[in-house]
Amino acid sequence: MSCLQKLREDISLLSNVFPRGHQRFQVVTATIDELVVRFLDSSGRAITITANIQEDFPRTPPIWFSESDDPGVSAVLETLSSSSAPPLLTGVDHRVSMRGQIHYLVSKLCDFYNITTPEELAQLAPSAGGSEGSSVIDDRDEGHESGDMDSCDEDDDMDHMDAEMSDQEEDIMCDMEDVREADPQSETVDMQPEGVVVMNRLSQLQREKHLKGQFSGSITSNDRLMKELREIYRSENLKNGVYSVDLVEDNLYDWIVRLYKVDPDSPLAGDLKTLEREGKDAFIQFSFVFKETYPFEPPFVRVVKPHISNGYVLSGGAICMELLTKQGWSSAYSIESLILQISATLVKGKARVQTDSSQKSVYTLTRAQASFKSLVQIHNKSGWYTPPKEDG
Repeated sequence: MSCLQKLREDISLLSNVFPRGHQRFQVVTATIDELVVRFLDSSGRAITITANIQEDFPRTPPIWFSESDDPGVSAVLETLSSSSAPPLLTGVDHRVSMRGQIHYLVSKLCDFYNITTPEELAQLAPSAGGSEGSSVIDDRDEGHESGDMDSCDEDDDMDHMDAEMSDQEEDIMCDMEDVREADPQSETVDMQPEGVVVMNRLSQLQREKHLKGQFSGSITSNDRLMKELREIYRSENLKNGVYSVDLVEDNLYDWIVRLYKVDPDSPLAGDLKTLEREGKDAFIQFSFVFKETYPFEPPFVRVVKPHISNGYVLSGGAICMELLTKQGWSSAYSIESLILQISATLVKGKARVQTDSSQKSVYTLTRAQASFKSLVQIHNKSGWYTPPKEDG
């Protein structure tokens, strides 16, 4: 059975075992790319948790995140997202299946909040026959019972088993790719036509680089960025011309974002209309540069053109936003939400397009990085200003 088919079966099972109406744990949405669940503590408080499922799952665990600040939640999600986490006490390696991941998640959250685990959780436990990876553990235990005389033979056998497992993993990955290629429509539903072209080209380029051993970035960041692009190409904001996204030479880590529409009642919107009447570029262009640590660290964002005064735009084009710092960033943020937040920040800061031809200040990456670094150092000492609620 291919990994993708197993994942689909697990998702179907989870949705049936923990429907939206369950009093303790609910599967809100479930696809092969993302799982959104909700845990309810003893007071009825809902904790929403999201898992971004990587394309090479189960070799790489999902990226789990939640807006909850509870230390128990953070600890559990960190364990689930770790590729080096130990097997579960039940004998199930939680990297083997989504069933194991959810079994671990619910069990640990119930322990943390001192709540009895739901009866339905037993349906996700390993069978008596030792499914879900327990056979691997059993085999290892039996090996320890044999005498030292067989140790050399065991080492040879283990080397052989490792080689076979590696081959099996490659076969599984091929099965996964075959299934996805057999249904190319699944990942391009509701996408803009140009988006479909870009995504297909990127997938082909990544496959070629992987085969040539030229894979760049990290698997986690690549998968998340591909997911973000898919969602952007499905976005109504993109379709309605609010913004556009292009990649620099098909580099998944280097984006050009153009903002065409802002609050229509803002002075900035009037400036963009003036640029349009004058036959000039009627948009604000940004550079989004991602690192291999994304989504756990934010992209570096700067204004490229035109020159903006006010609007929390610093010299060099960097933007004064706590959201763009490591401390203010959350892996839960989507890139579209970041783009829209930047738009709102420009308007709130009364940003204006600087048309004065005598303006000598030029936006450059070096100046933007320097001003942003200085900004972060200042705010690390003095803190960030939180405006009153009536100010938005």
